[in-house]
Amino acid sequence: MSEWITAARAGLGAARDYLETVRAATAAVVSPGGAVDAALLTREQHRVHGLAWVAASIAALEATLDWAVRAERAGHFGEAEALTLRIGFGEYLAQIAYGVPMSAHEVVRPAALGTADAARAFAAQPDVARFLADGSTPETRAAFAALLADGIRPDEALGDDALDLVRDQMRAFTAEAITPHAHAWHLADALIPDDVIAQMAALGVFGVCIPEAHGGLGLGKLAMAVVSEELSRGWICAGSLGTRSEIAGELIGENGTPEQKAKWLPAIADGSCLPTAVFTEPDTGSDLAAVRTRGERQADGSWRVTGAKTWITHAARADLMTMLVRTDAGTPGYGGLSMLLAEKTRGTDAAPFPDAGIEGSEIEVLGYRGMKEYALGLDGFAVAADGLLGGREGQGFKQLMRTFEGARIQTAARAVGVAWNAFDLALDYALGRKQFGQALTQFPRVADKLALMAAETVMARELTYAAARAKDLGTRCDIEAGMAKLLAARAAWSAADNAVQIHGGNGYALEYPISRVLCDARILNIFEGAAEIQAQVIGRGLLAGQAPAAKASAAAA
Repeated sequence: MSEWITAARAGLGAARDYLETVRAATAAVVSPGGAVDAALLTREQHRVHGLAWVAASIAALEATLDWAVRAERAGHFGEAEALTLRIGFGEYLAQIAYGVPMSAHEVVRPAALGTADAARAFAAQPDVARFLADGSTPETRAAFAALLADGIRPDEALGDDALDLVRDQMRAFTAEAITPHAHAWHLADALIPDDVIAQMAALGVFGVCIPEAHGGLGLGKLAMAVVSEELSRGWICAGSLGTRSEIAGELIGENGTPEQKAKWLPAIADGSCLPTAVFTEPDTGSDLAAVRTRGERQADGSWRVTGAKTWITHAARADLMTMLVRTDAGTPGYGGLSMLLAEKTRGTDAAPFPDAGIEGSEIEVLGYRGMKEYALGLDGFAVAADGLLGGREGQGFKQLMRTFEGARIQTAARAVGVAWNAFDLALDYALGRKQFGQALTQFPRVADKLALMAAETVMARELTYAAARAKDLGTRCDIEAGMAKLLAARAAWSAADNAVQIHGGNGYALEYPISRVLCDARILNIFEGAAEIQAQVIGRGLLAGQAPAAKASAAAA
């Protein structure tokens, strides 16, 4: 076994022990009576979110070590893999010991967590100290950057021929149908063409997780993550087209009546029905308990919906809206919410919302184009009597909660794809651009950026895959999904920002695709649960014992 894998296993063990110290110190502050105090949880957000970030960083180390072990067992652990492990562990162990960046300016340090002494002891542990000294160094980063410049990439085999084939198919499709056109579509603020959507449907993109009995591929969340990653490597909006189908498919598949499943799932899987998620309202944001849009049952059993929704992606071209509404005005909070399957007419440029009772105004955005965002006004919009999901009122929030894991895993996969897109553009530019008589890749600060981008993207990818595997096992994985989304979104933004820096002034020019990728990357820390919401959920769950502070790893055990 590689000496660095052996050292990584020991270093990971020390990190897990340190995480338990952080958890206990945080619990002492926010759970003085043994149960989490909601007011203290809010007041101590820096501390609680710091716990979440430390835990997510350690989960990424665990997933990366698992990846390295699998690669070695398969005979794929070469120099690129060893350098990825060394650099990744060196960087993340240093962050855990000295300060984890929650954002560009918010660094949570051991002193703020009440664990300064434990952090010093952690950093002094021999294998941790070895990574701090010899993991991410100018020499290892230069060696890794040289391999990357030569076209060598860290192992990406999934250990499953079918999944490897899915990746190959999606990568080939993206290279031909998405990447060459994405920037022109972005600049024109154009919808992804219908013929491209038809090609995606033919490849099974919209039915990856829908059971074969209902016309889907029935492959599971890991396959979904691979598909989303590869499409997003060409353009995040291509990867995001599948998100609405994923959410709708899971909502209906898990909660729908047999008739609803038979009606909607085959149409979603074959792309003839494009769904959109209609949850957010202007004044609610992440506070879904405050949803006010009303769904009123009529004498004939149908529904009339009145209210306002916002940030609705792909709304005009959608055929089905999964709509969270309040059907019981007398029940406050989550209990009065229901999910409606609201059929609508697909809009056109001339008439984006032709149905009675619905109007939409486009929200102009920096990036994440190709589907368009809308604010919707609903005034007695009609929903059929059979549109109540599962035929049960008051279950909307619970039904939606079950989709959060899959949606956040897919968002993490999109972030990984965006990070790779940024890396690809940065490396290509650095190889072709010469300054002072040599390629940019020869300058240490550029090489550092490329090496760190690639190493962290592998780590984010493997954390995302780990969450997807947990979901495929049928286990509760909201914390794992949140960690993947939290860390991958940061990795994507960091990669895009550094890629722009490598481009220099040209990175700020609209004609260069990296300008688009920067705008696209920024949304990842906001949608599907903002980073602060993710950290709050993770921290609260860890403090409440929802997930163990350290879990066993099959591959690394």
